[in-house]
Amino acid sequence: MATVLSAQCTDARVNKVTPQLFARYRSAADYATADRAELEELIMSTGFFRAKADSLLRMADLLVTEHGGEVPRRMEQLVALPGVGRKTANVVLGNAFGVPGLAVDTHVGRLSRRLGWTVEQDPVRVERDLALLFERRDWTMLCHRLIFHGRRICHSRLPACGACPVLRLCPSSSTGQTDPVLARRLVRGPHRAAVRAPSPGGEAG
Repeated sequence: MATVLSAQCTDARVNKVTPQLFARYRSAADYATADRAELEELIMSTGFFRAKADSLLRMADLLVTEHGGEVPRRMEQLVALPGVGRKTANVVLGNAFGVPGLAVDTHVGRLSRRLGWTVEQDPVRVERDLALLFERRDWTMLCHRLIFHGRRICHSRLPACGACPVLRLCPSSSTGQTDPVLARRLVRGPHRAAVRAPSPGGEAG
């Protein structure tokens, strides 16, 4: 449910909404019989709340009627649920069930292209290319690392290249701000002060 709500919405916002949502609805059956107006009010701040409410209600109904109220553990069954695409399915498989998956969001796609791992724009094709490059056991954590790096350093508009620990390995190393001092100012997150400029050899000091 949280992954569906995360579409076109920040994780921070979803994390503010889900405690109350999960306290109100404890099972697929609870969602399937939920009052639509009440559900919409609870998820309104995540955006596109009417479409998301529709997906949650229809998904819950299918979980109850076709899967005994349990989330299925197979890709083909997950993507058949309303509001669930390959990215969402891979998130659930990798993080809930320990089944390695490549969840290609905007960060994963952008960084994969910048690092020269793919030239594709379509998420399914990016997923295919990454699957050829990395061991299956590493897929889930690879995506977490790319997302974290994309949020902190390798930003969409102006990446902090001068503060990047993999600068030497990146074919797009001149894309963003290369001055180490200025680049450090672009780093986001609680560990910003810990990021040091790359050494003359190109690796983090």
